[in-house]
Amino acid sequence: MSHTTAAHGAEHPARTRDRAEERKVLAGTLVGTTIEWYDFFIYAQAAALVFAPLFFAPMGEQGAQIASWASLGISFLVRPLGAIVAGHMGDRFGRKLVLSLTLIGMGAATVLIGLLPTYASIGIWAPILLVVFRLLQGFSAGGEWGGAALLSVEHAPRGKRGLFGSAPQIGVPLGMLLATGVLFAVRASMTNEQFLAWGWRIPFLISVILIFIGYIIRKAVEESPVFKEMQQLKKDESAPLGELFRNHTKEVVLAALIFAANNAVGYLVIAWFSKYGQKNLGMAPNDTLIAALVGGFGWFIFTLFGGWISDKIGRKTAFVAGYALIIAWAFPMFQMMNTASLPMFAAALFILSIGLGPSYGPQSAMYAEMFPARVRFSGVSIGYAIGAIIGGAFAPLIADLLLNDGGWVPVAWYMIIISAVSLIAVLFVPKGIQDRNLHDEGVVVAETGTREPVA
Repeated sequence: MSHTTAAHGAEHPARTRDRAEERKVLAGTLVGTTIEWYDFFIYAQAAALVFAPLFFAPMGEQGAQIASWASLGISFLVRPLGAIVAGHMGDRFGRKLVLSLTLIGMGAATVLIGLLPTYASIGIWAPILLVVFRLLQGFSAGGEWGGAALLSVEHAPRGKRGLFGSAPQIGVPLGMLLATGVLFAVRASMTNEQFLAWGWRIPFLISVILIFIGYIIRKAVEESPVFKEMQQLKKDESAPLGELFRNHTKEVVLAALIFAANNAVGYLVIAWFSKYGQKNLGMAPNDTLIAALVGGFGWFIFTLFGGWISDKIGRKTAFVAGYALIIAWAFPMFQMMNTASLPMFAAALFILSIGLGPSYGPQSAMYAEMFPARVRFSGVSIGYAIGAIIGGAFAPLIADLLLNDGGWVPVAWYMIIISAVSLIAVLFVPKGIQDRNLHDEGVVVAETGTREPVA
């Protein structure tokens, strides 16, 4: 009788889970991820607006901006290393410890950037230290997402993984909104000369307060029930990273390609479109920041919607719809932007976010279902980090080079091509993994509540 109960009592921890703990998990992953991505994105926006003249001025105007974009992208190269280290620690010692360490690492790097003297003060050491601190940001970001994603998905009640998994996902647009909002408030409160002299440092230094808040909230969150069950059953593997690459290379590659387009287009929204509006269309800096806020708000709404709808229509369907919309919107979007009208520019970004949401919100749940528990942290973290290199690492730099060479049309084609690659990758995700039992290896939970072996 007990065997029958176990066979049909799908994912028993979900039935006894305290709702208060669920709320703490969602708050911990959402707040922590928002703060981490605030730190990450404030650098991206500073790279678009101030780092070129302050840290790379001897390279000339165009060369300085290219170097500034490159300093943004170079941090992505260490994200896989951060993902490997954090993934291995997360699979061995738990999700919660890693999340605390990555939060502190990201915050320390951000504050140090805010305190860093410019090229005029210390010469070549200024850009060198800027890149070093950016690399520390990248290393921390490599381990952040996987832990937050799994903590939320592995706590999710049955049938709500997409919705719960969207909590760390909406931390990205919320981080962008927070970073853009702070930057807008700072710029609006002072002259351009004051902003370049010292005002740009304020958003970086504010990170001290945010990191403290995030750490306190995350400290109160319990460890993932899946990881605790693995500890109880002594199913820890001595080298989960080795198992990942022996048996799950295909899943890592798919995860990377699925994420690449969303990350690339997302970084254009975060940093590049504002620069395009100012430099190429002659728009006021505050207008482009307002448009970015509108785009970030849409990204937030539709990411949450994308996670929720993926529980209803399927994760693959949500991803395909999102990428198809980005592909269809690329050319009309630029035509709206090129009017240099704030309402049109903002509306173009908002409509783009309708595609970004469904191709990002379901990601945590889909990735968690793609990997077995013993290597799940490593698998989702490394796949995510590699996808970020392919996608967002140098997307603003690529867009700038394409723009200088052939105008906005090649940039639109760049968005279309990379989105098509990610769409095709989604189609290769195995059927039947949605609602897979995350506690038991090789088992899918059917809609009836029974459990069936994976084919």
